Amino acid sequence: MKQHWYGDTCRLGIVGGGQLGRMFIQSAISFDVHVHALDPDPNAPCKDLAHSFTLGSLNDFDTLYAFGREKDVITVEIENVCIEALEQLEKEGVRIFPQPRVLRIIRDKGIQKEFYKEHNIPTADFALYTHPSELIAAQVQIPFVQKLRTGGYDGRGVQLIRKEADLEKLFDAPSVVEQLIPFQKELSVIVARNEKGETKSFPAVECEFHPEANLVEFLFCPADITEDIETAAHELAKKVICDLDMVGLLAVELFLTTDGHLLVNEIAPRPHNSGHHTIECNVTSQFEQHLRSVLGLPLGETEIVRAGAMINLLGAEGFEGPVRYEGLEKALALSGVHPHLYGKAYTKPFRKMGHVTITGAKIDDVKATARTVNHLIVVKS
Repeated sequence: MKQHWYGDTCRLGIVGGGQLGRMFIQSAISFDVHVHALDPDPNAPCKDLAHSFTLGSLNDFDTLYAFGREKDVITVEIENVCIEALEQLEKEGVRIFPQPRVLRIIRDKGIQKEFYKEHNIPTADFALYTHPSELIAAQVQIPFVQKLRTGGYDGRGVQLIRKEADLEKLFDAPSVVEQLIPFQKELSVIVARNEKGETKSFPAVECEFHPEANLVEFLFCPADITEDIETAAHELAKKVICDLDMVGLLAVELFLTTDGHLLVNEIAPRPHNSGHHTIECNVTSQFEQHLRSVLGLPLGETEIVRAGAMINLLGAEGFEGPVRYEGLEKALALSGVHPHLYGKAYTKPFRKMGHVTITGAKIDDVKATARTVNHLIVVKS
């Protein structure tokens, strides 16, 4: 790493140019760090904010290798990339965070689950299957959750098998199968680690999921949990990132079971939907923390400055085309409402088009406003 990392002295590349990259660049601008983005979408949210934008596939070796050759540091906003290209760049001296070996573990949910087992990280019992016929022959107890080992993203690649008739819709690809966990809450802790081994985690958040889209609908922080559970969640998140020996930002999704135990559900080695509120609600945002971690800088403080809620703005069912936001002005008339629109010109059902953070002094008041805002704003075409 060069001693100076301002402006042109550090060529920082991000693989993926979606909304996560867009918000990452917004933080990098404050540090005068120039971020160069690669994405296959000519209208990617990063396109007009990046110092340079390269149009190309994230999974093509030659494209990713050519993009990375002239960079000092590379990070990612999505796991499903050509890891072989990143490994070659790493061999040639480019600093890649999170490290390619970490991406290999996390990208495949089967390998990810086996990693938990090997390192005594509590997680739901699981089994791996390569084909639906094996799963049916195993007579797995229903209900259960089936997850594609690779390729799933934003709620896709995960399904709940509730009854025998649902077996007809099993994914025809290698998958992880877990028994349904009796949980009382779904939590998330975002933790960062730099090359010096310094780690810091953000206060736990509580997630409510959209019943159809399998995406976070509401996020609340602080979470309604005991101090002991909060402490245990932080310790577990730090154990995961240290056992991975990972540099960067890691989102650790957790189940709080009905008997009071914490289980790791999944992890994501990048900024995450469950950390968007940190832009307004914490001393340091998750995006600034990501930047600090991959550049080898001291990590920022993570304390809450305002209670917060976050709502994903999803494309409404039945609408596809040029985007139009209904109710945004009414929502902005309410106290503590902060919209973040991702610059996506076209909407489709359940597509993430933006998010809204609601801040306030008391979490109960914030929750009430969040539910009002959720009804006011509709994403149409």
